Amino acid sequence: METLKDLVRGVKVDSQAAVLLTSAACGVGALLMVVRTVSEHRAVKNKIQRARSRRTESLQRAEQEVLRYKQSALAVHKELNCCTEILLESFDQLRTTGSNKDGLLYGVPISIKDNVSYKNYDCTCGIIMNLSQPAKKDSVIVEVLKKQGAIPFTKTNLPQALLNYDCSNPIFGQTVNPCNPQKTSGGSSGGEGALIGGGGSILGIGSDVGGSIRIPASFCGICGFKPTTGRLSLQGIVPIYRGQKCVLSSPGPMARDVDSLALCMQALLCDHMFSLDPTVPPLPFNLQTYQSSKPLRIGYFEHDGYTQPPPSMVRGLREVKALLEQAGHTVVPYEPLRVSQAVNEFIVKGVFADGAATMLQKLKGGPLDPCLKPQIVLYSIPTWLKRILVFLLTPFSTRVPPILSALCGVSSPAEVWEQHAAVEDYISDTIAHWRKCNIDVLLCPMIGPAFNFLYCGKLTCLSSLTMIYNLLNFPAGAVPVSTVTAQDEEDLKHLKGLYQDTWEKMHKEAVSGAEGLPVAVQCVALPWQDELCLRFMKEVEQLVKHKKN
Repeated sequence: METLKDLVRGVKVDSQAAVLLTSAACGVGALLMVVRTVSEHRAVKNKIQRARSRRTESLQRAEQEVLRYKQSALAVHKELNCCTEILLESFDQLRTTGSNKDGLLYGVPISIKDNVSYKNYDCTCGIIMNLSQPAKKDSVIVEVLKKQGAIPFTKTNLPQALLNYDCSNPIFGQTVNPCNPQKTSGGSSGGEGALIGGGGSILGIGSDVGGSIRIPASFCGICGFKPTTGRLSLQGIVPIYRGQKCVLSSPGPMARDVDSLALCMQALLCDHMFSLDPTVPPLPFNLQTYQSSKPLRIGYFEHDGYTQPPPSMVRGLREVKALLEQAGHTVVPYEPLRVSQAVNEFIVKGVFADGAATMLQKLKGGPLDPCLKPQIVLYSIPTWLKRILVFLLTPFSTRVPPILSALCGVSSPAEVWEQHAAVEDYISDTIAHWRKCNIDVLLCPMIGPAFNFLYCGKLTCLSSLTMIYNLLNFPAGAVPVSTVTAQDEEDLKHLKGLYQDTWEKMHKEAVSGAEGLPVAVQCVALPWQDELCLRFMKEVEQLVKHKKN
């Protein structure tokens, strides 16, 4: 301040002139801020426009050169908005694929999620800051797919910032459901779900950190499999942020039938993958386990004590249970352990250990997609205010205060270690409980049927049904088994739920109007028993198919 006074005295201006000078300086400063803001907004718009232009150009070029297997993909994209870019190099690969005739996926066109690295193409994750940053090399999974003769031909859409089970972002827009365009395709691998469900691809690669393969599979009426994390290489699979170790992500296959999932896993679990990524255990696909017909002892539950599935999903479970029992399998009750604690203390606090600061940072400088807005509003509440709200809301709500508390994150390295130790204990306790029940696999609810738009971001609590298996690192898959009936819709109107809270009311609104949409179940096994999980999925698929015939 004294320096400013000395400057004013030095140039011998009176007090009125000083006021004018200060006002002018403030005006110039404000003008510069406006110019800078306008410039930043223009830069963001230009980035989005360039990305959209690249997609349009690639689609136009693909239409000019289109081959038989791509015609349906382009038609499906026009209806559902599920592709982000056509991989034009696949035309060249078609001319050289003859050298891989021994590959298990020889000549198979395959779609890949936006966040699966493919050389010279962006992994946007639906956020502006990732635009114009093309991958320098293929992900290990893409390299292995090519080695096996597969032809990756398109990248598919996902929600902004990945941590959402809708499928919309400000760059490429909303992907819609192939069974009903008034519903979402689910997410985050929703572009894959829509493209495969719509008949535009026969096999795809998604990624799953909380149900992101299984939920779109459920919504779109296809099969999806989340392997044990570590079974497939994660090199080149781009997350929204790195370093989070409580809730594990995994790439995995999506297809219209379980055999295609198994074939993809068999193709990927080869010496080439084990050589490219030595951190992957060299465990080839166990075909004997997958083809086994040994009767199974199956754990079963209809809700986890935290999330109540709608009537259609419970009916689907009960029908499958009856079919399994008729086929000679044993189905026994199973009760998941401490789900509320797992959701709050391990999942939410684990994913957002920094109070969601990194997530918010990734979204700075760009528009916010409506599907993500409810989550970001919650994450953006200052920590001190979250703690006050926890205190004020505790007498009135069972589920909201613990979520708000978890979103405050952890406060010290010691608390991080304590949390990680608690997660390890929870996994050990769950495996011990599983063994005490003496079960081979688990039949349990899936999220579904497909939601109306703009509800996924309001109902992240429902991911207890799927995300817990990422926390536990159990392989899990979704299999379609039925469709929603008029009676299911009627029963939904009378559903009371477990808590009778706002989230359950919104859940009913989200799934209403679903008659005719797919109903799925979830199949789960212990870590590294991926082939057993797939075998169980195949058993469910076959029994349902035989019942229909």
